[in-house]
Amino acid sequence: KVRIINHPKALREVPEKLFSLRLTKYMPQTLISENLNEIKTFLKSNKKIVMKPIESYSGNDVKLITKFNKSLINKFIRKYHHLMFQKFIPQISKGDKRVFIINGKIKGAISRLPKKGSILSNMSKGASAKKIEISQHEMKISKIVATELKKQNIYFAGIDFIQGKLIGDINVTSPTGLKTYYDLTGVNLGKYFFDNI
Repeated sequence: KVRIINHPKALREVPEKLFSLRLTKYMPQTLISENLNEIKTFLKSNKKIVMKPIESYSGNDVKLITKFNKSLINKFIRKYHHLMFQKFIPQISKGDKRVFIINGKIKGAISRLPKKGSILSNMSKGASAKKIEISQHEMKISKIVATELKKQNIYFAGIDFIQGKLIGDINVTSPTGLKTYYDLTGVNLGKYFFDNI
C-alpha cells in the first residue's frame, strides 16, 4: 500500500535525455550518436558543442568540444556507448534556469550560475543560485513538457533552459533545487509536493 512517486515503470518510459528527443524543436541543435563521422560533421556545423553521456547525472563527464578529438570521444563512447551532443550556448555563463514541475503544474524556477571558468550549472559542481522569473516563452514550453510528463505518470520533474532553449535533460529520477528555492523565496514547494499527493 506504499504510494510510489515517479513509479519505476514511468522512469523506464522517460529516460531523461532520450525522452527529450520528442521536444527537439524547443532545443538547441542536438545529436545522439556513437558514430564518429556523424559527430565530426555535427561539430563542423556547430563550431562548439557540448558532449553529455546518456546515462549520467550532476554534470559528470560533460565536456565542451571545440576541436574534434577522436581519442577523447572514443574513450567516452567505450564507457557510455551513445552520447548526446548539443550546440554550445555561450549564454550559460549568465546561468541556466531550472523549472520545477509538480503534479503537472509549473511551480517556480531558480537560476543556477556556473562558477568562473566552468560551463556546468549543477549546484554539485559549484554553481550558485538566484531568484528568477519564468518568461512567457519558457512557460509555454514548460506546460507542453508538463502535459507530456503527466501522461507518463511523472509527478515531480525539473527541466532546464538556457537562453530560452530547453536543454535535453528531463530530470525525473532525482530533481533537485526545492531547498534552494525555499531559501531564495520562502516558498516551501516540499509542502505543495506532499499536499498534492
